[in-house]
Amino acid sequence: MKIQTTSLLATALLLSGNAYAGHATLEDCLKAVQSVKKGVIERAEYHNFSHEGKPSYEIEIIDKNGNQWEFECNTHGNIVEIEREVKSASDPLFKKRAKVSEADAQATAMEIYPGKNEKVEYEIEFDGSPSYEFNIEDKDGTEFNVEVSAVTGEIVEVSTEGWEIGIEE
Repeated sequence: MKIQTTSLLATALLLSGNAYAGHATLEDCLKAVQSVKKGVIERAEYHNFSHEGKPSYEIEIIDKNGNQWEFECNTHGNIVEIEREVKSASDPLFKKRAKVSEADAQATAMEIYPGKNEKVEYEIEFDGSPSYEFNIEDKDGTEFNVEVSAVTGEIVEVSTEGWEIGIEE
């Protein structure tokens, strides 16, 4: 894992050199994440949030207890969202508040963003609310990350992925 982390950090430093004046680099965001929660950096992605038109970095880490966390860091170096990822919708943290099935949530996402669902993630928001995140690739190859509330069934966040480095499960 150390080799993968070192490689990830080296790539991150190269990419952060491309940041433009007045904006935080990926390196700044990696430091901000590590100041909030220590862990092994598993993956970093660059996203553009469609509903806001604002880019951000998404950084995933594994803490010392083996829990996976996802941080969204804006281009000013501020952490604007923290989510805990769980393995499935049957995880007690997810199941406790979920009211919408994965199939219904996926149908909602695919209705607006048609394509091939590459992956689903099960996330617990900072307030404890569960959500599904679908990685949908459209016919042109654009990958949309569509987050649907497992409580209300509404789309709560949409982003497009610019690049990704690190481990993908």
